[in-house]
Amino acid sequence: MAADSVPVFKLPESVLVVVHTPALDVLLIRRAGGGPAHWQSVTGSKDFPEEPFEAAAIREVREETGIDACAPGHVLTDWFLENEYDIWPQWLYRYAPGVVRNRERLFGLCVPAGTAVVLSPREHDAWRWLPWRDAAQACFSPSNAEACLMLPRHAHAVHRPAAGPVPRG
Repeated sequence: MAADSVPVFKLPESVLVVVHTPALDVLLIRRAGGGPAHWQSVTGSKDFPEEPFEAAAIREVREETGIDACAPGHVLTDWFLENEYDIWPQWLYRYAPGVVRNRERLFGLCVPAGTAVVLSPREHDAWRWLPWRDAAQACFSPSNAEACLMLPRHAHAVHRPAAGPVPRG
């Protein structure tokens, strides 16, 4: 790092996106270097404090899976739920000194069965679709498992369209 460069820390505000099909099969991705049991949904931090959670969700889904959350037939839904949790000790170095808690906003993304998945190999090394109960069992994170278990309730709720231009009539 150059003498005049400033360290860039992760923001303690993130998204968790449960990507699923209409049949409630859930996409899980395995974190590279996390071990064989490190299965999770799409997650990631906001890039800047003013970034809307919905924009972060759209970006993270594209970065981690190659899926366009705004594509026709895809429905991104803000569940209007947040988790707050202690940041795991092994990840604290990524955050500014003194930051020990993270706030995570939950989303669902319904995609057609057979949607192609293209992983970012620096972040994830495998993917699989599982029925929602099996996905909950496979998640390493308790809050991710809980989100999978909440899927049936939220998947059938009234969906708000993903961000995009508002049609003018």
